[in-house]
Amino acid sequence: MTPDTDTIVDTATDTSASPRLAVAKTYKLYIGGKFPRTESGRYYKLFTGGADSGEVLANVCLGSRKDFRNAVVAARAAQPGWASAPAFLKSQILYRVAEMLEGRSSQFAAELVSMGLEPDAARQEVTAAIDRLVYFAGWADKYQQVFSAVNPVASSHFNFSVLEPTGVVAIVAPETSPLAGLVSVLAPAILGGNTVVVLASHRNPLSAITLAEVLHTSDVPAGVVNLITGDKPELLPHAASHMDVNAVVYADDDPKPLVALREAAAENLKRIAVRKNTDWVSASAADPYAILDTQEVKTTWHPIGT
Repeated sequence: MTPDTDTIVDTATDTSASPRLAVAKTYKLYIGGKFPRTESGRYYKLFTGGADSGEVLANVCLGSRKDFRNAVVAARAAQPGWASAPAFLKSQILYRVAEMLEGRSSQFAAELVSMGLEPDAARQEVTAAIDRLVYFAGWADKYQQVFSAVNPVASSHFNFSVLEPTGVVAIVAPETSPLAGLVSVLAPAILGGNTVVVLASHRNPLSAITLAEVLHTSDVPAGVVNLITGDKPELLPHAASHMDVNAVVYADDDPKPLVALREAAAENLKRIAVRKNTDWVSASAADPYAILDTQEVKTTWHPIGT
């Protein structure tokens, strides 16, 4: 039966058709080189401009205690191999991440603007993050020379102090600088041979997961960097009390959690390094002493003449 051509509607030009419903991206976690959804199945909606009354920008996973534990397992498995990688290789990998971030700078800037940053501030965030990666890439094969020492002793021994990675480090990223601040605490931790579990910004999490996509397609081995999004008050106690986390770098400006964080960390003598009141896009945030926050000093005695 031939259809009545008078009743055929061209939906491509029909203005009465319903508007297309946009598909909001779900930003997943980054654990062990993969992008799993949270095991809890929970998520929260992120709105344009950071306002709850705006349009839905994305769905963001609410990480759980089990997600954090899985991230620590992945970080611990990757740590020995990463720690033994040559310094020159670590430098090349960090520089490669900077190259890839440069190539996607417009995407990162647009993402930051969508979360409420002004365009100029967004561009400064991206530029500072790229420059920070290049800066610390240059330190990867130099910090041992600067911070290690041959110590004078009274006996007939050589006495050497050298730096070794702390191990698995939990990083609490700053809320106010979701990209430059994150890179500024992430880069010095991993160039020193540590592996990390990052608690990303809750208000501005998208650039952290997009950075994970950059890391995933660069030469960073799986498990070296693991990223969790979610509610910091829920996840912080797990970062402090987990017995296989060796240090915590706290870079958020909110001082309230620090007392509880230090009390829980004292149970296994976990180091707490605090970076606060920092202008993350300023060149002053590029500090080689940040490398020492996640390093241990090993002193070796060796008899002379043997």
